[in-house]
Amino acid sequence: MDSVFGVTYEGGVVLATDQTNARSILVYQKNLDKITQLSSHSAMGVSGPNSDLVNFTEYISKNLALYELSNDGLKLSTHAQANFARGELARALRKGPYQVNILLGGYDESVKSGGSLYFCDYLASLQKVNYGCQGYASNFCLSIMDKEWKEGMTEEEAIKTVENCIAELHERFLIAQKDFIIKVIDKDGVRVVKYGQDPADN
Repeated sequence: MDSVFGVTYEGGVVLATDQTNARSILVYQKNLDKITQLSSHSAMGVSGPNSDLVNFTEYISKNLALYELSNDGLKLSTHAQANFARGELARALRKGPYQVNILLGGYDESVKSGGSLYFCDYLASLQKVNYGCQGYASNFCLSIMDKEWKEGMTEEEAIKTVENCIAELHERFLIAQKDFIIKVIDKDGVRVVKYGQDPADN
């Protein structure tokens, strides 16, 4: 019952997820942050069971940190991080698969537009995209993104597109996803733009 979506713009990426932790007919938590920061300039939005969500995101983020420590501070590009995550999903497929679908976004100076976004599902299928959705959001938001996304769009326009997607989910989606968290990744790093409920309020 997760909704994850992302939009690239000229100079960065916007990621957004709902903040609900639910299973079957129960809601466990309403302030969950499903966007995990992987490095200073990358983050990963994840949909899936909370156990796999936490396990997989921590495994990827800690291994990326270990790589940086082991290689004199060398940071992997967003492309390399996405391929590492995809490789770990593929390796786990025939052992104990992670039931996670991810959108991985990041900022790289070497990339022309600055920001890049990667779509990867639980079967380890990886694709670079300009915008994407995971979970139930894809039924409602892809048409909005297809209509509004354009080359060279600004951060404000990208955030507005994400907010339009959230408004559409509130209007049309049967399951109530009241609270969303929105993060931006640009040359200054990863920052929270807004949230429904404070993830730190535990």
